[in-house]
Amino acid sequence: MSDNEDQQSTTTTKAEVSKNRRFRKDKPWDTDDIDKWAIQPWDEETDSKTVAPFLEESSFATLFPKYRENYLREVWPGVTSALDKHGIACVLDLIEGSMTVKTTRKTRDPYILFKARDLIKLLSRSVPFTQALRILQDEVACDIIKIGNVVRNKERFVKRRQRLMGPHGNTLKAIELLTNCYVLVQGNTVSTMGPHKGLKEVRKIVLDCMKNIHPIYHIKELMIKRELAKDEKLKNENWDRFLPSFKKRNAKSNKKPVENKKKKAKNVTPFPPAQTPRKVDLAIESGEYFLSKTQIAAKAMEKKKAEQAVNSEKRKAEREKAFVAPDEGPAERPKKRTASAEDGKSSKKSKK
Repeated sequence: MSDNEDQQSTTTTKAEVSKNRRFRKDKPWDTDDIDKWAIQPWDEETDSKTVAPFLEESSFATLFPKYRENYLREVWPGVTSALDKHGIACVLDLIEGSMTVKTTRKTRDPYILFKARDLIKLLSRSVPFTQALRILQDEVACDIIKIGNVVRNKERFVKRRQRLMGPHGNTLKAIELLTNCYVLVQGNTVSTMGPHKGLKEVRKIVLDCMKNIHPIYHIKELMIKRELAKDEKLKNENWDRFLPSFKKRNAKSNKKPVENKKKKAKNVTPFPPAQTPRKVDLAIESGEYFLSKTQIAAKAMEKKKAEQAVNSEKRKAEREKAFVAPDEGPAERPKKRTASAEDGKSSKKSKK
């Protein structure tokens, strides 16, 4: 009996294991409390001992505008000292207007070079040095959004960029508080720094603002999401029913649409148009085809004389209009003087 029970238990365990997982082994170290997406910080004391120096030198360079030259010259000692702690060398070339970062034999962190590249990019886009230095931290990333090519009209571009900043920079401050990111609008670019989730939201807000969607709609949505995230019951549910849905409404203009005469619909038929008659066909219809040259010339002369006679009568009638007397109407007799009018005249003479 015991042997039969063991066989049944083995068959049930084999049936429970799926076909795809039958060759997988147990991993006692892989437990549920481990966060696999957590970013492990770089420890110079322990990690630098296990990593060997790089075999090849890698470098990145970026250009900066002329107006940033004086500021970069002032803060460059601080940049070199900050990057030297991580084993990165940096060069400021004022003749070419470029900044270069490269690895050295002391570099151990394989990703620190990309952080240094982002640092010089932010410095070239007018981000202050104290703020740009945060990019060397593991939990901070950056994104430089290009907005110069989104709108063609220069005046419209300036208005929408100002709309992104808001009055006294209030809109920009609200975006920074809701996304936990640092945002700087400079020229044709928007520089942002913060967590990856916040950078994604900022990019969406900026591009939609340049496409004529006001940032206040996104700000309202982010505020609702923040409140919903605090509720434990609604934390893992779908939030679409709580979020506002804004529909784009086009204002109707009073202007009537211009009708294009060329594009008017014509009576389209499947048959081709009738063929235009030739000169010979017209001459046969009128009978001129069978006449001689002298007869044709005589007929043309008669037609010409008839037209001349009509025109001469018209001209004669226009000349005679000047000699026609105008209609003066019935003749009126002058009125007789009354006695009262004569007395008035005699009194005036006596006064004089």
